[in-house]
Amino acid sequence: MSYSLQLYTLRNAIAEDLPGTIKKVAEIGFTQVEPYNFVATAKELGAALKENGLTAPSGHAPLLSQDQDEIFAAAKELGISTVIDPFLPAEHWQDAETIQATAAKLNAAAKKGAEYGITVGYHNHAWELESSIEGRTALEYFESLLDPELVLEVDTYWVAVGGQDPVDILTKLGDRVKFIHIKDGNLTTDTKAQQPAGQGKVPVLDVIAAAKSLEVGVVEFDDYSGDIFDGISQSLAYLNAAAEGAKA
Repeated sequence: MSYSLQLYTLRNAIAEDLPGTIKKVAEIGFTQVEPYNFVATAKELGAALKENGLTAPSGHAPLLSQDQDEIFAAAKELGISTVIDPFLPAEHWQDAETIQATAAKLNAAAKKGAEYGITVGYHNHAWELESSIEGRTALEYFESLLDPELVLEVDTYWVAVGGQDPVDILTKLGDRVKFIHIKDGNLTTDTKAQQPAGQGKVPVLDVIAAAKSLEVGVVEFDDYSGDIFDGISQSLAYLNAAAEGAKA
């Protein structure tokens, strides 16, 4: 199992010192990262990743609201093979017609991505799980409309905040899920209360085990009340210790 870090976690540090922040990520022990909104920073970020021996198998970019060719070109430059749209607000998940329109747009984005050799995916928040369409969650309904080549990155924390069992949802979504966001906390919308993996209410190891086609587990904090570098260190240490324990 390989682990990555969603760089949005370190957005404040990156705004102050991108190269120095990437260096710290490598020193903590991460070998992979998941960049966000990377078009503007592609050159500087690419140089920092190369210098510290890091790769970026996936990245977040607003495919449904910004220039897709620009995004895919920057992704290719950074070696990102899967570009994931990170966010569509709650109003997009309330009725079947709107979800169908979103799926059609993402399917079209995936065809364009394929021209660059890049896979397209989507990342959820809580509202895709809070809304019900035809007897199932909006996320499950949405998944049924996606072309086979599209992938999902399930944010397991927001699944739980949305009132669903992340293990159950991962089981239902099956092979579509190639990435998950690993985060922990008290399962409220208070992002400052998020905690390192293994210290909150998310059954992190059960969640990882339920994602049978997982390629990368991505550590993320939306926010954190402590030292964020210490938080990501604790998360990675917990995940690595669990992996070692499983081997023993």
